[in-house]
Amino acid sequence: MGLPDFTIPLASFGEKYRYKYVAVYHALRAAILDGTLPEGTRLPATRELAELYGLSRGSVSQAYDMLHADGYVRAAVGSGTFVAGGLQPSQADDGPRAPIALSRWGQRVSAAMAIGGDAGEAPLAVADRLGGARTAPPPEAAAVPISYRDGGPWETLFPEAEWNSALAWAARSKPGTGSGEGADPAGEPELRAAIAAHLRRSRGIAAEAEHICLFNGSMQAITLLTQLLLGEGEPAVLENPCYYGISRAVAACGGVVVPAALDVDGIVPRDWEARLLFVTPGRQFPTGAVLSHARRRELLAWASRRNAVIVEDDYDSEFRWGGRPLEPLKALDHEERVVYVGSFSKTMFAALRVGYAVLPRALVRPVASAKALYEPVPPARQEQRALARFMRTGGYERHLRRMRRHYGAKQEAFRRCLERELGGVFRFRPADAGLLLYAEWRRSPEEYNAFREAAAARGVHFRDAAAYQITPGAPAACFAFSHLDDKMLIEGVFRMKAAWEDIQTHRL
Repeated sequence: MGLPDFTIPLASFGEKYRYKYVAVYHALRAAILDGTLPEGTRLPATRELAELYGLSRGSVSQAYDMLHADGYVRAAVGSGTFVAGGLQPSQADDGPRAPIALSRWGQRVSAAMAIGGDAGEAPLAVADRLGGARTAPPPEAAAVPISYRDGGPWETLFPEAEWNSALAWAARSKPGTGSGEGADPAGEPELRAAIAAHLRRSRGIAAEAEHICLFNGSMQAITLLTQLLLGEGEPAVLENPCYYGISRAVAACGGVVVPAALDVDGIVPRDWEARLLFVTPGRQFPTGAVLSHARRRELLAWASRRNAVIVEDDYDSEFRWGGRPLEPLKALDHEERVVYVGSFSKTMFAALRVGYAVLPRALVRPVASAKALYEPVPPARQEQRALARFMRTGGYERHLRRMRRHYGAKQEAFRRCLERELGGVFRFRPADAGLLLYAEWRRSPEEYNAFREAAAARGVHFRDAAAYQITPGAPAACFAFSHLDDKMLIEGVFRMKAAWEDIQTHRL
């Protein structure tokens, strides 16, 4: 639980080199040369990196020695190993990349914003990822209700004093942030730069601040991207099941949803006749499956053949406490076909509606034009600057480490209790990250419906996975746990056990 948040392209080089220390050397060397690990970046201790990737400490030490001998790193006694200065970075290819096709709406917006004119109003509000029940309210329960539906952050441990200090700094340093004068529709430059630095270290993505656009939550980013990239009657590939907000966005744009099958390893690649794919490879929503490195390569190959764009939604993989870190699709993308979408609503607090997208260069101007049309003045500019300060001073990373430990312990206790008390009726998917547990129902659909009603009668509510299924599937449930204290978390399990016993009693 105390391992560093650090990603290198080890899987890619592990396929090329037989010896692990050579693969580690080349993975770190590539990240240094392409600027993903800039000068002065502190590398994890050999023990930490070895434990993170399941290697021997000797292999990592040998790789560090080779990097030091070749001048890529410098060692400071008692302080650690750092990326050396004065290196000649790899020359980026500034030539044209993948010609990304825009929808007719996207073409019209780009053309209209290029010649000026009045901007439109802000877009309609969108639903929160786990907010808003889709079924009628359950019957009144005698006990205090316990809901596993809302997966908001546990805000008791949030460092309010440090955050308030950042807010005060933002107000003092630039008091005119509320006027909108000179505002960039893509968001505050300081926050975009801080996000780029965070993604370089934590995700291995060679992000540039000028390729990042900020949004009022990740769903706004997904909706706008759908409008830009999908024309009426055109197909878009979606995981089945997936977050229903994405299928709504596709339908609103007149697109045709193409359901993609899943297995225990995530989406199953096919040669879809489409040019837009939405995927959650880091942790599939809602099943929790982690997409293998080989399948990630297959998706990128498909996108290259079809001249397609992949929207990678990395919605809550900041909270990972087990398993080997895999490079995001964006880190593997050498043709600039992947849009990487992230959010702070789960890592900070629910009221902070800040999402972002790391864009291919071909999409930077179209997205900025569309964003300016919807929001000529970006919202929450002071909060954006405060968040940038919070990240630059290390507060955000400290907060993430603290919450990983908290959520990891909470998830482990919750899972053990569920498997012990309800393992006869639910099969729980393995999960080493995220704030949601996915459970497949072992019995009949009729018994599942009866169980939901009986649980609601005892004041326990959970998300029916049918809300996320594009086509009808087997009964399953989703249990969010991050927002509940330990007592309520466990009490809800015993209430559900009693609800199942109620059903068995009525049969007698």
